[in-house]
Amino acid sequence: MSNKMNNKVANELVEHQVWDKPVRVFHWVNVVLITALMFVGLIMLFKSELGISGLAAKIKLKELHTIIGYMFAVNLIIRLVWGVVGTGFAKFSTMRPKISDVTAYRHRLSKGENPQYIGHNPIGKFAVVAIMTLLVVIMTTGLMRAGTDIYYPPFAGVVTRYIAADNVDPTTIKAYDDTGVNLDKKASMKPYKSLAGDIHLYSVYLLMLLILLHIIGVVLAEVRHQPGIISAMFSGKKRIAGRCEDSTD
Repeated sequence: MSNKMNNKVANELVEHQVWDKPVRVFHWVNVVLITALMFVGLIMLFKSELGISGLAAKIKLKELHTIIGYMFAVNLIIRLVWGVVGTGFAKFSTMRPKISDVTAYRHRLSKGENPQYIGHNPIGKFAVVAIMTLLVVIMTTGLMRAGTDIYYPPFAGVVTRYIAADNVDPTTIKAYDDTGVNLDKKASMKPYKSLAGDIHLYSVYLLMLLILLHIIGVVLAEVRHQPGIISAMFSGKKRIAGRCEDSTD
């Protein structure tokens, strides 16, 4: 009788709070903004094939990309701060990936066990850290390009003061216009500008791959191991039966 009662308790679904509202808002706003940035970015890359030409159109596309990028940056910075000062599973300290944990997790799965996690499982932690790192790199290099390309903040002031010719007001410098520009100084910046652009572009390509793998991984985990992972990013809660490997109780 006692064993039956214990099994019943172990199999009961218990609701756990996992993702608070700031985390959920960041996640879905981030999805929308990254999608928009990639869409505009692809138009910028293939504007000739799309029949878009002219300097004005080129600048407008870059300005649109940058404005969306500002929203992306603000959203990401808020999440980074919340990852330090927030509570529970919002904190980055709960997402420290360990290879030993991944090895143990995979071993338990291979034995037919099904360990349950309130937060991210050990593989998911690596995915989150990789994606967040890439987002920071993309944000930083994107802001650098905005500052050197179309002279947008936060780097515009430093850039225009550097490339402005003698006795020229840096605020009069315009994108893709060499009027009042010291061409030698502008040329000296080109390698760094190109490097930032390359890092930005290839980081986005890598992010696309990681997002695809992330979606596949989440769907597989939802179907095979732990139902409720996807719905938790909407509700903030997971319903789990049995012992949780990362319970803070």
